[in-house]
Amino acid sequence: MMQERQRANDLSDLTIVAVATKRQRKAFIDLPFRLYKDDPNWVPPLKGEALGLITPEKNGWYSHANAQLFLAYRDGRIVGRISAHVDTLALTMPAAQGFGPGVGQWGLMDAEREDIFVALLHKAESWLRDQGMTRAMGPISQSIWEEPGLLVDGYDHPPTIMMGHAKVEYRGWIERAGYGVVKQLFTYDLDITTEFPPIVRRIIKSGENNPRIVVREVDKSKFEDEAAIILAILNDAWSENWGFVPLTPPEIKDVGVKLKPIVFNDLIRIAELDGRPVAFMITLPDLNEAIAPLNGSLLPFGWAKLLLWLRKPKVRTMRVPLMGVVKELQASRMASQLAFMMIEYIRRASVDHYGASRSEIGWILDDNQGMRSIATTLDARINKVYNVYERTL
Repeated sequence: MMQERQRANDLSDLTIVAVATKRQRKAFIDLPFRLYKDDPNWVPPLKGEALGLITPEKNGWYSHANAQLFLAYRDGRIVGRISAHVDTLALTMPAAQGFGPGVGQWGLMDAEREDIFVALLHKAESWLRDQGMTRAMGPISQSIWEEPGLLVDGYDHPPTIMMGHAKVEYRGWIERAGYGVVKQLFTYDLDITTEFPPIVRRIIKSGENNPRIVVREVDKSKFEDEAAIILAILNDAWSENWGFVPLTPPEIKDVGVKLKPIVFNDLIRIAELDGRPVAFMITLPDLNEAIAPLNGSLLPFGWAKLLLWLRKPKVRTMRVPLMGVVKELQASRMASQLAFMMIEYIRRASVDHYGASRSEIGWILDDNQGMRSIATTLDARINKVYNVYERTL
């Protein structure tokens, strides 16, 4: 009883406000820089890019979504943050695939203490109820294509580009607030300095002897055409996956602007069968290795360092954020063969042209047995686990 009274007294001077101004959005972005300043494995995002993601005019996701950010203040000092959002496209997805009618989301959560976090979570849930939502899912920050899930294993090394990091205690805070795990996302660590197991090499050789198969590099000079091919395969390959929401033209445009500087022809492959594109694999140099020392700012000389790095990046790690094979080939030997061929060709380029020694594959859904089997066959191991939680409102 005494602890409960103390907690109530501790929250008596807490104020939670809805973010409405540019200054508040900047403060929203700045908070993690203070909370994680002593965490050697947190990678400070570029503040301009992070601000763009929460600014409706700069993020195509807002063309089909509505979001509200909240900040918690105590004595004029910001002590927590959270976002609540409703994705109208997610509401149209089949409920069996995770989203569907009545499912709202929250994310971008950080707080100094558990009681502050719970107060913020209640505020986000209240906002979702006001939007007619009946279930809350999170953390999803903010689109499923950005940083879904809470890190629950793998705190001992930094995340790769477009993957999240979190404090160890957040898991307990969320679970004690009544949330249960609805889905787990895995990333796999793969040593790319040595050849793959003999069975994989035999599968690749067989594919190379098959005149029906062509695995080619993308042509960055035809960026929009190549992106359209990849998007068509992606929307087909992932359409029945948990959490799938189709990418819209405004989002595709934004992703293209964001990723084009780190797109390299030999790191993205399209597989063709009888002349028809049927599979793709995207690999990105780990930009986090370049931006980690910049502490979120390109000034005064960070921009020059980053431009120099982008001309010919040398990295330890490559990340494979997306791979897809058209539905008609999934669960077939051909699908695995095409995947192994693309992985091998990109492995060679990563080592020979960029000096990489490891790759991170994922995220991969816990029930995606095809991709998990491919990773296991390559002797890859799970290095990070992310939980997505939900509860009834």
